[in-house]
Amino acid sequence: MSQQTERTALATVVLLATAGFVSGASMRAADPLLPTLAREFRVAVPDAAFVLTAFTFAYGTFQAIHGPLGDRFGKLRVIASGMVAAALAAILCAFAPTLAVLNTGRFLTGMAAGAVIPLSLAFIGDRFPYEGRQAILGRFIAGTLLGQSFGPLIGGVMSDAFGWRSTFGVIAAGFLLLAVLIGRESVRIGDRGTGSYTPPWRRYATIVASPRARPVLATVAVEGILFFGALGFVGAHIKEAFHLSDTVTGLIVAGFGIGGLCYSFLVRRLVGRLGEAGLVRGGGWLMALCFIMIAVLPSAAAVAPFVALQGFAFYMLHNTLQTRATEISPEARGAGVSLFAMCLFLGQAIGVVLFGWSIEHFGYTWPFVAAGLALWVLAEVFRRSVKRTAGKVSTPNARP
Repeated sequence: MSQQTERTALATVVLLATAGFVSGASMRAADPLLPTLAREFRVAVPDAAFVLTAFTFAYGTFQAIHGPLGDRFGKLRVIASGMVAAALAAILCAFAPTLAVLNTGRFLTGMAAGAVIPLSLAFIGDRFPYEGRQAILGRFIAGTLLGQSFGPLIGGVMSDAFGWRSTFGVIAAGFLLLAVLIGRESVRIGDRGTGSYTPPWRRYATIVASPRARPVLATVAVEGILFFGALGFVGAHIKEAFHLSDTVTGLIVAGFGIGGLCYSFLVRRLVGRLGEAGLVRGGGWLMALCFIMIAVLPSAAAVAPFVALQGFAFYMLHNTLQTRATEISPEARGAGVSLFAMCLFLGQAIGVVLFGWSIEHFGYTWPFVAAGLALWVLAEVFRRSVKRTAGKVSTPNARP
C-alpha cells in the first residue's frame, strides 16, 4: 500500500470511528433517562428499561444480515444506509407518543445501527495488511468506546436542558450527518462490493466449518459468557458492598471505558513489544487479577483502579480476537465479522443469566473469582492457537 493510499484509508477509518462514536452513544444515551421515561409514561422503571433491551437485542441479532449485505453491496454503502435508517428511527423515538412506540423506535435504531461496528472492522480488514491491522483497529475502537462512555452524559445533559426527546433528536442528527459523509466516501473510493449473492445460512455454515474460524468464534463466545456475564454485576456489587450512590457507582463503572481508551492509545506499542500471543497472555492474567481484586478488596477506592484496569485487560484479549476475526473469512469479511459479533452477543446474553443465578445462590465473591480464573484459562488456550498459526493467518494482500 502506497503512503498516499494509506493516508486516504486512514482518513476513512477516522470517519468510521466517528460513526462508531454515534452508534456507541446511541446505545447508552437512554441509560440515565429511565426514571424520566417511567414518569412520562406512568410505568415502573423496570418497564421503562425495555428501551434498553429493545435496542441491544436488535443490535446484536441483525448483525447476521448486515455482514452479507456489506459483502454484496459494499461495506460503506450499507453502513451509510443503516445510519439513514437509524436516523429515521431515532426521530420516531423523539416524537413517540407512547412507550410502545418508543420501544419500537429503539428496536429499529438498534437494528440499523448494528451495521456500523462489524462492517467497519471488515472494511479495515479489506484495506490494511494484517501486520499493522491491530493498531488500526485499536484506533477505530477508541471512537466506539468514547461514544459508549459519553452516551449517558449526552443523554442526561440533553434531557435536563431540553427534555428527554431532545436526546433522540441529537442522536438522529448525528446519524444523518455521518450517513451523508460515509455515503460520499463510498462513492469516492468506489465501494461497490462483490455484487454476488450467497444465502447467509450457507455462508455462515462455510465459515463455521473452517478450522481458521472455529477457535476465534468459540473463544469470543466463551469470553462473552465469562467476561460480560460477570461485568454486568460489578456495579451492583460495588453499590451494595460499599453503600454508594448511583452516581458514584456509575463513575467507578465508567472507569472500564477509560481503561479501554488507554489501551487504544497504546496498542501500537504493545503489539510491537508483546506480539499477539503476549497480548493475549497479559490480558488473561490481568482480567483474572482484576476480578479477584474487585471481589475481595474492602473499599470502593481500592476497587476503582481495578475496574479501569479491567477495561485495559479486556481489550488486550478482545482486540486480538477482533483482528483475527477479520481473517476468518477473507473472501466475505462482512459475514465473518458479523458472525463473530453475534457469538459475542449471544455469549453476553447467556452469561448474564448464568451469573445472575450464580450470584443469587453464592453471592458475588466466588462467581467473580471463578470468572477471573476461567478467563485466564481461556486466554492461555487461545494463546496456543495464536502461536500455532503465527504467520499463517493473513491473506497475501489488502485491497488497494
